[in-house]
Amino acid sequence: MKIARLAAGVGVVAVGALVLAGCSNPYQSDVVENSEITVAYNSGFFHFNDDSSAGNNTANGNIKYMTDTSFSYYNNTPELVRNTDFGTYEKTSDDPLTVEYTITADAVWSDGVPVDEADMLLQWAAISGNVNDAFSPAATTGYNLVTQIPATEDKKITFVYDEPYVDWELVGPIGVSAHGTYALAFPDEYADVQAAWDTYAASGEQGDWDAYSSAAKSFAETAKQAVVDAITNGDEEVLAALGDAWSNGYAYTSLPDSPAAALTSGAYTIEETVEDQYTTLVANPLYTWGPSPKFERITVRTIADSTTALQALEAGELDIWTGQPTADILQLAEGIATAEVQTGTQASHEHVDLTVNNGGPFDPATYGGDEAKALAVRQAFLKTIPRQEIVDKIIVPLNPDAEVRNANLVGPADTVRYPILTGDNGSADYADVDIEGAIQLLADAGVTTPIEVGFWYPEGNVRRGQEFELISSSAAQAGFQLVDQSEPNWEFTDPSINPINPHDAVIFAWSQTSLAVGGSDQIYACYETPEAKGGNYNGYCNEDVTAALQTLNVTSDYDAQTDLLNEAEMGIWSDAVTIPIFQFPGLLVSSDRVTGVKAMPLSPDYFWNFWEWAPVDAEG
Repeated sequence: MKIARLAAGVGVVAVGALVLAGCSNPYQSDVVENSEITVAYNSGFFHFNDDSSAGNNTANGNIKYMTDTSFSYYNNTPELVRNTDFGTYEKTSDDPLTVEYTITADAVWSDGVPVDEADMLLQWAAISGNVNDAFSPAATTGYNLVTQIPATEDKKITFVYDEPYVDWELVGPIGVSAHGTYALAFPDEYADVQAAWDTYAASGEQGDWDAYSSAAKSFAETAKQAVVDAITNGDEEVLAALGDAWSNGYAYTSLPDSPAAALTSGAYTIEETVEDQYTTLVANPLYTWGPSPKFERITVRTIADSTTALQALEAGELDIWTGQPTADILQLAEGIATAEVQTGTQASHEHVDLTVNNGGPFDPATYGGDEAKALAVRQAFLKTIPRQEIVDKIIVPLNPDAEVRNANLVGPADTVRYPILTGDNGSADYADVDIEGAIQLLADAGVTTPIEVGFWYPEGNVRRGQEFELISSSAAQAGFQLVDQSEPNWEFTDPSINPINPHDAVIFAWSQTSLAVGGSDQIYACYETPEAKGGNYNGYCNEDVTAALQTLNVTSDYDAQTDLLNEAEMGIWSDAVTIPIFQFPGLLVSSDRVTGVKAMPLSPDYFWNFWEWAPVDAEG
């Protein structure tokens, strides 16, 4: 499911206890020679930089998670685990908030070039929004509060925050490589490295690899310094080229000719990727700064249809699958004798967004700038969405305790704040389908029907196809004619393709990737340009909501946080621009040929402990 990874800020539980990662030293590889595993996800990889607006989705994030290194990650408790095998981070001051990051391992990119301060500085420059508009990050939250250029030393960077960012422990300044991004921005300067790579790719000989790695290291010395100089000196020409490369140069659906576009810092490298079919990863022979994986190769197949995936698992062609199940799918999974089935509730929630700036039925511009008329049309449409029917027919068979979700900013798992927000936010106005009320709203506003609504959902997603049919049938009773605009590529999320969302309504999920308190401004806050919109795909802007969510990012007091969440929540509902439907039921199915597969409520879902997956015949 694309886009789901965006909601780093929808969780409102404190970070909580930290856990230190443990890995025996010196490093010993546990990779089983010639071992392979095939897993599945419901959409395919298409962008190597999942921090960019165009690349930010779970399918890309899953691949990046297995090929990257980070300062921390979440286990499935969930607790935040510090990856001390790679590096450390430490708060050295509260006023101003100051955090030092140090790479302590001899970590290198997959071409042998060290991971260092230049890579961390580029990550800050790209995500903070404080350097050059050519960078198009999915979100700037946290980074944007570091407005002064961070000081760097050997493998070290220091962030000094303008305000005390509440989720500072979740900021980890490692993304794509600095020298790789420079190579994509200035390919002519990379020509010698490219030639050496081409020779190695054709021969596979160790000597040719050594020549390529040597050329890459020589190039990187100049490239990294050029990146640092451009950032520290404000070289707009170089920064513009870097920003374009960072935002767009990592988009591909087949392995690019330039190795610069696929440099990894983690346990795996990308061996092959075929659009909408599969991506194969192979163990990184240079990797020594974290827990060793067990499988030599991992192939992630793209299988949108759940039945097809489970048939493949039963036939021995697939080892791990998760998806968006229906009752029939759960029954099918439980009928596979060789499978382990894990169920639960995920930290993802389904919702419908209405676009307010595309000249469609929910845009005030359509009515000569009449905000009240557009609001009435949005309210009327939301009143027709059969949320309870969707939950009863599609979700309750999977989770008998499932209920309609009635808050945008927190989920039912937050037993303290969820009742507060749902009691005040205005969701009661949409508790039941109200066709008569919708018709009356349209009549009072002087809006004639039928009203055509271009409705997007991910093509091939069975569950969302069912939701579309239920919504379409209900909305038609009030005069809304839904036009099926489903397509598989989530193009409305890519500002380079669609600066403004062409669809009037979209249905997808926000998936929680952390236990962050703040961060929801990346979805619901006003943005200055379409390229800087983060996860705000519907053009929504309410200055009061924006102010509340931005203040939340720098508020540590629990009660004050709750008040700000409540204020923003009420504002979002009053503007009728989005509506939550349900919390995702989880279904994880794995074969008896693999051990170590553990369900996880947060994204990246079951990929969270890929290094623990092991072939059964290798045990002992």
